[in-house]
Amino acid sequence: MTRPAGQSGSLCRAIEAQGGRALCFPVLAVGPVADQSVFGAVAERLDAFDLAFFVSPNAVNFALDGLLALRDWPPRLRVATVGKGSERALAARGFDDVIAPLAGFDSEAVLDLPAFSAETVRGRKVLVLRGDGGRDLLGETLIERGATVEYLACYRRFCPDIDSALLLDPVRRGEIDALLLTSTEGARNLAAMVGAEGMDLLSGLPVFASHPRIAAQCRELGLGPVIETDAGDEGLLRALVQHFG
Repeated sequence: MTRPAGQSGSLCRAIEAQGGRALCFPVLAVGPVADQSVFGAVAERLDAFDLAFFVSPNAVNFALDGLLALRDWPPRLRVATVGKGSERALAARGFDDVIAPLAGFDSEAVLDLPAFSAETVRGRKVLVLRGDGGRDLLGETLIERGATVEYLACYRRFCPDIDSALLLDPVRRGEIDALLLTSTEGARNLAAMVGAEGMDLLSGLPVFASHPRIAAQCRELGLGPVIETDAGDEGLLRALVQHFG
């Protein structure tokens, strides 16, 4: 399990409920942005936006922590996201009218929604709340459709400083049967953390990847065999049960 520390508990418990054992080895860390003044610069203009899109649960929590400490959320500002985890994070913060795709867990699924059509977004101002960097497909497409897009980097992502032996020693002992990777950045971080010798050791382990882009990144790095799963904890768990069942 390679999610950031503190964000893999529910899936670990689900794996163990099925009789498996889960080892958490975070390959991605998240934290607050160094310059907290970015929230003030956006908070004072929040009423000017027509739609706010949160890219992830981390974006929900870091953005709302920063913005709601300065002001209330404007009642007319609609909220959108993608992924059940992000929907749950928004619901926990009191947002119950969230625009989100019923199926699909990426920007492409969001852009297929009527609320993001050219007819709907033309002339609108959209705020995208995300980490430092990330895909620009959503924003670029909305601009092409006539919207004005502004980004707020409300948290930072970085490679954690963790001893690779915490993963590689159990692999050497034959105690690891598969890897779960849930981001392309995490896959690249894993390669940097364990080095060439570690990647050789990991090669041959089944890798469960929860999106085609993640699967492609894993194959490019030499990991695999790669098993592409449906998105979310449910998709990962279902694939694990089918593979090892």
